[in-house]
Parts: sequence; structure tokens; C-alpha cells
Amino acid sequence: MRSNVSEHPVGRLSDAWRFAVGTGRFELALRRDYQDSLALLQREIGFRHIRGHGLFSDGVGVHRLYEYRGERHVRHNFTYLDQVVDAYLELGIRPFLELGFMPAGLASGEQTVFWWRGNVTPPRSHTEWADLVRATVGHLVDRYGLAEVRGWPIEVWNEPDLTDFWQDADTDAYHRLYEVTAHAVKEVDAALQVGGPALSPGAGDDWLPRFAEFVTDRSVPVDFVSRHAYTSGPAQHVPFGVHQTLAPAGRLLEQFASPRRQLAGTPLAELPVHVTEFNSSYRPDNPIHDTAFHAAYLAPVLAAGGDLVDSFAYWTFSDMFEEQGVPTTLFHGGFGLLTHRQIKKPTYHLYAFMSRLGDQVLARGADHLVTRDDSGRVTVLAWAPVDVTGRDPVDGHAVRLSLPVAPARTAFLLRSSVSEEAGNAWRPWCELGRPASPTARQLDLLREAAEPARRHASLPVVAGRVELDLHLTRHEVTLAEVTPVTDETPPWWDERRLLGGPA
Repeated sequence: MRSNVSEHPVGRLSDAWRFAVGTGRFELALRRDYQDSLALLQREIGFRHIRGHGLFSDGVGVHRLYEYRGERHVRHNFTYLDQVVDAYLELGIRPFLELGFMPAGLASGEQTVFWWRGNVTPPRSHTEWADLVRATVGHLVDRYGLAEVRGWPIEVWNEPDLTDFWQDADTDAYHRLYEVTAHAVKEVDAALQVGGPALSPGAGDDWLPRFAEFVTDRSVPVDFVSRHAYTSGPAQHVPFGVHQTLAPAGRLLEQFASPRRQLAGTPLAELPVHVTEFNSSYRPDNPIHDTAFHAAYLAPVLAAGGDLVDSFAYWTFSDMFEEQGVPTTLFHGGFGLLTHRQIKKPTYHLYAFMSRLGDQVLARGADHLVTRDDSGRVTVLAWAPVDVTGRDPVDGHAVRLSLPVAPARTAFLLRSSVSEEAGNAWRPWCELGRPASPTARQLDLLREAAEPARRHASLPVVAGRVELDLHLTRHEVTLAEVTPVTDETPPWWDERRLLGGPA
């Protein structure tokens, strides 16, 4: 059955998917290959903010202890911080600052997370922690200007509801940290944006209401609320990786919607909601991220997520992502890998497709999104349904639409697709024997295989409409761009004469 798309917009497409993207630990941005990868991302997609862990961890070296005349002193050192932020701004992306983890010289304990040992204990001195926050934020204001830094959200810690990320998942201790931090930020400038609590998907329904009650009762500043969203089950470990079950992608949208539901009727009900991490799996060593399945799985989330939250940040953009150690394979956790010559993944292409949609929404469906831009170009993002159990994969799917176009005799169709066979470097990497250190020739092959399939056609326009039939293969995501044609063919042109034949 063909769906008739109205010529009248039903809304505008939110760019909440583009507001922010995740990254690995902060100091990875000092690497040239990382910066090259981010430059590619910004050139082809263009995110506004970037968020990662470890701003205050020892690898960045902001909090430096020293002894002078027998007394303990602290020096705040911004050498690496400045280099990273300078690089971000040069590439047209701004920080979404996450304040954590605890510097070793300020930590109250030795509990750490990840191989690079991010300390997750409260500060031994909240006064010294407040000094660190004020000094850092104040330095950023001095260096980049108040008007600039007012546009950078500042998030307090990461997933304090999990014992892995906050000692004992102590709610009261986090509330105290948040209070001290928020006041320290506002002492630099009252218009700076501070928020939290960056909860994990496993946080109980009481965590956010208790946070709202705390900040309300004590008049603690809060400008936005944040949480994370994932759909993966327990990790099934294999050497240097994991496999996990997945819930249907709609579960991500349910998690996006939960903060507004939990905060209804509270003073925080109307605050912006940022999902500062989302993905299928939180594990960088789960190969599901590298597959065509993953792009089709996330397509409905990107198409609808902006109706529920102010932003949702993919975790993470790059395979330079070392939570579980230095990567041991070509593919590892992000949706692009420039260290191996710009090999892109299907999920990268999904985001690139999103960046080419128009802002006027003409129609939404369970398997498609139709938009139009001011030039009259109509764009269709369509995706094949996926089976998260893997037992009954969908091998063929059709999307049939009747699209309104501006007056013309014909329209030009450009269709770009990723699937199991196209735009999917994972498949040929497997067929090449999964080389751990591909040769230059193998890398060239993989880079070429990673490009989407593209095709084009001329479509007739009848009564101001184009009939578009999209036949999708297994795990395919496709972008169809339909542009009305102004025919400028000269009257003497005759295709039959191309090889010197008679008129």
C-alpha cells in the first residue's frame, strides 16, 4: 500500500541529535589522529558540543600538588586543557563539560574505574574541590570569553547512581558534591549553565525526584537535567570483547522520555533534558556497533528522539575509546575510525544522512521520515525493521510513498544506502580474515567498501507528485533525495546523434 504524503508540513525536524556527541577520555583529543577524525566528522555532519570523561583526572594534569617550605600547595595547570579546547573550537565544536573524575591528590580514597584509573571517590576537601572548579571555569572564561563559555553546559560528574562511577553510589555524598560544584560555577558567573545528575539507565525512579527535592529545598542552582540511555543486557565475555542481548530500540525512546515523566509537578519539570550518552551497548568492545544492523536499529531513535529531549549524544564518535584498554581490533566502539584511513561505519553514514534532511517534516512512519527544505528538495530517510533476537531477520522490506514536489515535469532522485552489502566495512573485514593489522592495500579496500551505495534516476512528476518505491534489503538504511528539475536542454540536442548518427 502506498502512503500519500501531504504537501503541508506537520512540524519541524529537531536537531537534538546534532547538539552533542560523546568522546573518550579528555586527553585523547591531544592526538593528531583524533583531531583528524573529529575534523572529518565536523565537515560531514557537524555537531555543536562534545562530551567526555576525565577532565579532572591526572592525565589532564589540572590539579597539581607540590610542597614548598614544608607545606602542601596546589597549582592549577591548564596546559592540556587549553590545547584540547583550542582544537575543539578550531574544528567548530564546543565543550559539554563533565566535571570529573577526582584528582588523586584530592581524592578521599583509591577506588578507580577503567584501565586509566579515573578516581571515583568524593573529595577529601570540598573547599579545595570548589577552588578547583572555580579556577578551571574562571580560566575558561578568561581565555575564551564569557559570552562563549555561557553556551557550554557544565555537568557535575558521571553516573553517580552506579558504584563503579561513584563510591558506594552514595546519594547524599553526590548531592553534597553537586551543591558545592553548582555554587562554585555560579560564583564565576550566574548565567553559566550547570546541571546533572547524569544518571545511568539503571537508576531507580526515585533518584531524579530525590535530586529535584534536594536542589529545591536548598535552593541549589540547576539549569538542566541529564541522564543516559542504553539497551544492552549483561555482558557475555569473550577474549578482548563482549556480546550482549538488546532490547528493542523503542526502549531508548522510553528512557529519553523518563526524566520529564519523573519530574512532572516538580520545579524542575520545565528544564532542558540532555541525554549525554546513548547507544545500544555502553561497551566499546561490543562489535555490534560496527554492523549494518546497528544503523537500522538506531534510525528510528534519531528520527524521533528530538521530540522527547533537548539533546541525545551518541557514545562515542571515535574508535579512539579506551575504557576497556587499548583497542585490539580494527573496529572498536565508535562510528568512525580515522587512524585507519577514514574507515566509516554504517552508523556514521546514518548520521551523515540525518545531516542532509530538510527541516520541514512532511510525514513520519514506523519505517520512514519525510522532510523538505526551502529549496523544494524532498528527502526520505527509510530503514528496514530489525529483529533484536537475531532469530527472524527481515530480508526484504518495501516503503512506498507518493511525494509532493514543486511544479516540474521530472524530478531527480539520488539514493544513498548502507546495508549488509553496501557502506559496511565490517563485512569485507571479516571476509579478509579479520586482520588485526591490515596492510595498506587491505585498508584501501576497506575504505572503498565503507562508502554508501549510490544510484540515481529521473522520475516523472504527475499532478505535482512523484511515486517513490524503496525496496530495502536486510538492515538497510537509505536516504532518497528528490529534487524537481528545471529542464535546460537546448532544442537542438538529440541523444541519437551522440555517435554521429543522423538527426
